[in-house]
Amino acid sequence: MRYRKFGRIDWEVSALAFGAMRLPTTDGAFYSQNVDEPQAIALIRHAIDRGVNFLDSAYVYHGGKSEVVLGKALLDGYRQKVKVCTKCPTPLLERAGDYDRFLELQMKRLQLDQIDFYLFHGVSKDRWDAVLRLGALESAEAAVADGRIAHIGFSFHDDTETFKKVVDAYDGWGMCLIQHNYMDTKNQAGTEGLCYAAAKGIAVAIMEPLLGGSLADPPEEVRKIFRAYPEQRSYVEWALAWLWDQPEVATVFSGMSSLAQVDENIEVAERAELDSFSAEDDALIEQVREAFRGRAPLPCTTCGYCMPCEHGIDIPRNFEIYNDAMMFGSRRQPGLRYKMLLKPGERAENCTGCAECEEKCPQGIAISECMHKVHELLGGQSPPLPRIAEE
Repeated sequence: MRYRKFGRIDWEVSALAFGAMRLPTTDGAFYSQNVDEPQAIALIRHAIDRGVNFLDSAYVYHGGKSEVVLGKALLDGYRQKVKVCTKCPTPLLERAGDYDRFLELQMKRLQLDQIDFYLFHGVSKDRWDAVLRLGALESAEAAVADGRIAHIGFSFHDDTETFKKVVDAYDGWGMCLIQHNYMDTKNQAGTEGLCYAAAKGIAVAIMEPLLGGSLADPPEEVRKIFRAYPEQRSYVEWALAWLWDQPEVATVFSGMSSLAQVDENIEVAERAELDSFSAEDDALIEQVREAFRGRAPLPCTTCGYCMPCEHGIDIPRNFEIYNDAMMFGSRRQPGLRYKMLLKPGERAENCTGCAECEEKCPQGIAISECMHKVHELLGGQSPPLPRIAEE
C-alpha cells in the first residue's frame, strides 16, 4: 500500500480508504439495513490487513447499521491500526444540543471513546447556515477540547463558491470530503475547490471516485475509446489512477462490498504514483469526457437565464441531474441526488407548465415538457431520514 500526506496533520494515510456505505447485505439491496455482519467484518479486516488505515461511515449509512458493524470490526486489536471518520447528520440538526446527542449515540455504536475525524455531513449553503445558527461548530470545538473527537471536518455537496466560503469560515478544519472524479472536475467543489482546500493545509479526501459505479461500467461508445488506446487498464484503474495522479488528493474512499473489489482496488493503489499521467493519458480522459457528455440529451448550459422560477423549481440543477442519469445509463445515483440534494419545492414535479422560463432559455429547451420527463425518471417516494433514536 502507498501512503500520502494528510494535510497539515502529522499522519500518513493509505492512498485507498474504506467507505462503509456499501457493505454486503443479506438481501442484496443497496443501502439495506440488513448488513451481512460476518461477511462485512471479514471484508473490513481484510482491507486493514492489506494496509488500509482509514475507515469512513456516517449516521445514516445502512440505516445506522454501518457504524454498528464498523465498531465490531474494530475489536480484537484492529482499532489501533486505523483512524476512523464518521459524520454528524447535518440535515437533522434542528435545535441546540442535537450535535452532542448524535455524537454520543455514534460513539456508542462505534464502541469508541474518541472519533478521529467527525464531519458535518453533506454541507451545502443552507446546511452550513444551520450549523452556524445552532452553534454546532462551537459544540464540535468543545468535543475536541474534552477528547471525544480529535479533528473536525466536513463533507460537501454544493457549488465551488459555497465550498470556498465554508473552507474560509473556520481555521481548524482537519479534513474535507468531496465528490471528485474525472467527470466532476467542474461540478460541486471541483478541481478548483480541491486545490483551494489543499493549499490551506486541509486534507482533502475523495468520495464517489467511480460515480456510484458509473465509471466502472461505461457505455459502449466510451469502452471503444479505452480499447483503442495503446495502454490497457481496467475502467476502474483509469478512474482511480487519475485521482491518485494529483498531489492535492490525500486519499480516495471506495465503498467496497466484496473481497474481489478490495483486492482489485488495493492492487491499483499499489501501482498508482503522483504525476504519472502523460499528455496522451490526459487527452484520453478528455476524449472519454466528451463521449459521456455527448450522451446528455438536454443542451442546458446552466446559464441560469431561466431563473428564478416563480414556483421555486431549481431548473438547471434538475436538468444537470437528469443529464447525468442519461449520460451514465443509470438512475440510481442521480435518483439519490434528486431526492437528497434538491428540496421538495425545488424538484421538477412542481412544474405547472406555465412556460415563462422557456421564453428566457437561449437554448430553446421545452422546459415544461422536459420537467415531466425529469420527475418521471428520477422521482418517486423519498425514504425518510432516521431521527435521533435511543439504542
